[in-house]
Amino acid sequence: MGERKGVNKYYPPDFDPAKHGSLNRYHHSHPLRERARKLSQGILVIRFEMPYNIWCDGCKNHIGMGVRYNAEKKKVGNYYTTPIYRFRMKCHLCVNYIEMQTDPANCDYVIVSGAQRKEERWDMADNEQILTTEQEKKQKLETDAMFRLEHGTTDQSKLQKAIPTLSNIQEAQSAWKDDFALNSMLRRKFREKKKAIKEEEEKTLALQTKANLSIPLVPETEEDRKLAALLKYHSLDSYEDKQKLKRTEIFGRSWFPSTPGPGASNSKVNSVLKKLAISRKPMPSGSSITSSDLGIVRRKSRDGLENPQESGEAPELSGMKEEEEHPPGGSLSDRGYSPDVETQSGPSNTSVLNSSLVADYSDSESD
Repeated sequence: MGERKGVNKYYPPDFDPAKHGSLNRYHHSHPLRERARKLSQGILVIRFEMPYNIWCDGCKNHIGMGVRYNAEKKKVGNYYTTPIYRFRMKCHLCVNYIEMQTDPANCDYVIVSGAQRKEERWDMADNEQILTTEQEKKQKLETDAMFRLEHGTTDQSKLQKAIPTLSNIQEAQSAWKDDFALNSMLRRKFREKKKAIKEEEEKTLALQTKANLSIPLVPETEEDRKLAALLKYHSLDSYEDKQKLKRTEIFGRSWFPSTPGPGASNSKVNSVLKKLAISRKPMPSGSSITSSDLGIVRRKSRDGLENPQESGEAPELSGMKEEEEHPPGGSLSDRGYSPDVETQSGPSNTSVLNSSLVADYSDSESD
């Protein structure tokens, strides 16, 4: 910056180096230009950086550490031989002025007016930091020989305690001195890891292709291996074995269902069938079944049909058969007939079947 300003300077024709000495004296200006406009009052404008976080008293806004201002620097006193400077600056968010000054005794800055400090200080002794030596202690070290000897002994004991920690720090720092070796080792690990990841991706892709899976597979763990080792897999039965087993079940199945059919689910029908079975008398062996045994009452025909033996036809018998095959009221089981009664056909029963058949439901509870 100074070199740039040192070249291409214009010297007026009446400039005399012996008389003026410099261009600043010739122009009656200060080398610092506007920064020295209040130099007669002992004030120099500098670039000041906020040393810690504060709150402005004017606008109550937070001003972070490191914010820079054009501050007026002024000497206000001394701490022994160290000067104390005060800085005055204007807040960039309002018209309030903030004043701060140095504190050489505590190596810190103190707010004089215009702001409030955000308290974030800590004890240097608690953080194992190096404490500044007080002035009284300095004078005692210079004048008292015994105190200086004791102070030196204390420092030696502290050094002996700190040697292991310092050696560990030095070893850790020495391990990072060879940058080329560290870089080579790191790149080698990266290549090995990249190769392992590529092999794992190939295995996963092959398994997904084989099993026709579109879901992502998670990495295998030790628990998965243990669980898979405990499982036992059996081969599935072939198609022929399944068919053979199915045929065996069909052959061993009973032809007659053990439970009544869907038509007998009605409670009233079931009760009627039970009563008919109980009230029916056992049939003697060798005897033919008559209409009275079946609970059928004979009734004369009202139409006065001819004798079926004379006409050579049996209309009532054919009607009887059609009525038995397709009963108007449903199946025999629905009308109250017992399904296990068998009828015999023959010449002895022809006269019985000539007349109309009427079922007797006098003992039943059907509607």
